[in-house]
Amino acid sequence: MQKFRYLSHTADIEFVGYGSTLKKGIENSALALLNIMLDIKEISNNKSGDSYITIKESAQSRENLVWFTLQDILSKIDEKKINAFRFDVQKITEKNSEIKLTGRIVYKKIKSDNSLLSVKAVTPHDLSVKKEKGIFSVHVVVDV
Repeated sequence: MQKFRYLSHTADIEFVGYGSTLKKGIENSALALLNIMLDIKEISNNKSGDSYITIKESAQSRENLVWFTLQDILSKIDEKKINAFRFDVQKITEKNSEIKLTGRIVYKKIKSDNSLLSVKAVTPHDLSVKKEKGIFSVHVVVDV
């Protein structure tokens, strides 16, 4: 199964992240986002050790959980100027009408600039989370 794919969009960047679980769908959506912003292959191949930033989010819907999480990843990268190359979801719990996520941004402390494209925001426009035939698809549009 492919992790993600980019779709054609007139002005912004649109992608779908896939996973056999919601966790994997979110991780692969984050990977698609990171791949737009940073040279994740170059960063991950660097021999310096990995560092982590924990993210905790909660929402009333899966769509909002994805939106909040991806926007938080984007904000942390922009604020701290980190070379992130992966996002690992450590835990997702769905109880009553609340979904909680704990995850971590994985990055390297390196001085080189691995920026590719500036992403302004993750938009709620057309954001969806679907499960069909046992596969989660997370549809996202980012403003560049």
